[in-house]
Amino acid sequence: MNRLFGSSKRQPKPTLNDAISNTEVRVDAVEVKIKKLDAELTRYRDQLKKMRDGPAKKNVQQKALRILKQKKLYEAQRDNLQQQSFNMEQAQMTTENLRNVMATVDAMQTANKEMKKQYKNVNLDKIDHLQDEMEDLMEQANEVQETLGRSYNLPDDIDEEDLEAELDALGDELEFEEEEVPSYLQEDIELPKTAEVDPNSQQDLKLDEFGLPVAAEAPMKA
Repeated sequence: MNRLFGSSKRQPKPTLNDAISNTEVRVDAVEVKIKKLDAELTRYRDQLKKMRDGPAKKNVQQKALRILKQKKLYEAQRDNLQQQSFNMEQAQMTTENLRNVMATVDAMQTANKEMKKQYKNVNLDKIDHLQDEMEDLMEQANEVQETLGRSYNLPDDIDEEDLEAELDALGDELEFEEEEVPSYLQEDIELPKTAEVDPNSQQDLKLDEFGLPVAAEAPMKA
């Protein structure tokens, strides 16, 4: 039955990408034809330079004019196809932008629904009550710290001015008190002077094998 009446399946409609690709292929084909016509025009031009005026030259001129008209037609067709391709590319870009905008709008709507759903679970009164409880607890904690930091067994009738005067007097006493420095820590200590020996007198001094002076021997009694 399909052989007699054909298939009932419908062919998919071409997309903008398909149309743009087909248009670019046609532009390339027209460009090839224009290049061939340029080659023929160059050949006719070279012939006309070498020919003299006459029927033969006019015949070549007519052929060159016909080729030039064809080139103009192909160039106009090429420009038209390029404009079509450009328009379709703009339409494709606009379509993609609209698709992106719609996707963004859908995402925002979904987020809006989710926010409304979550906001229903938020109770502002409970949050305010929680904040009040936290503030009360912080105040109680500060009171506990102040209570633990109190001083004990201090009379209540102590005058602060008397305390400051006593502190100043104590500072004056500390300035005049100086501890005795031991003699071995004093800087100006006079060390005992070593005996000065005349270097000329050392010439008669005898030394032992270790370089030490030898005591003079006392004369033996008879």
